[in-house]
Amino acid sequence: MFVPIKDDTPLQFIRFQYVTLALAILNVALFLITGPLMGIEASGAVLEGYGMVPRELFGFEGGFSPVAEPLTLITYQFLHGGWLHLLSNMAFLWVFADNVEDAYGPILFTVFYLLCGAAGGVAHAMLQPQSPVPLIGASGAVSGVIGAYLLLYPHARIWVLLFMRIPIRLPAIWILGGWIAFQFFSLLSPANPDMPVAWWAHIGGLAMGVFLTLAMRLMYRSQA
Repeated sequence: MFVPIKDDTPLQFIRFQYVTLALAILNVALFLITGPLMGIEASGAVLEGYGMVPRELFGFEGGFSPVAEPLTLITYQFLHGGWLHLLSNMAFLWVFADNVEDAYGPILFTVFYLLCGAAGGVAHAMLQPQSPVPLIGASGAVSGVIGAYLLLYPHARIWVLLFMRIPIRLPAIWILGGWIAFQFFSLLSPANPDMPVAWWAHIGGLAMGVFLTLAMRLMYRSQA
């Protein structure tokens, strides 16, 4: 639908978004190591082992995993199935996560990011508990970032490529509100086997991002 390019919200409390940069580098590095630099068979084994498989998470079926099944709620967030999958997630991460990191601080933001990703994985698994297909990607965590950004900076203005070709600058509430509406709309649309998107992972991560940010704001106001 659109790709974010940049926003106009300056950092206020941190000098640079080091955690956001580290997350982006880690995602790209792991994609290169587990994708183009590996054969198809080895790459598939990594996705099976470190991706989050719902029926294995809930104990319906055993499977070989190098880590305990609950830890796949973390590891799955750093694996991607292709360049488009990776770059779309990293574009959203880079444009929006720096300001959320600025609001939370580096340590709390790291916890926030991983919790949002884990919540997305749980939501996906709960709605498809018997699925043998590994869930991979940073979308759940990035969705949490989007939810936080929309609450914290609703009047920021964002440059995006609309339909991947039309540059336009719009308020965050329009752009991100439209993105959120699209997630729910997609749940009601007929499933497209050629576009296996884990919409519930997006919504679970988004819900956790909104919840944590509202809780943070209430805590901040109570201490002010």
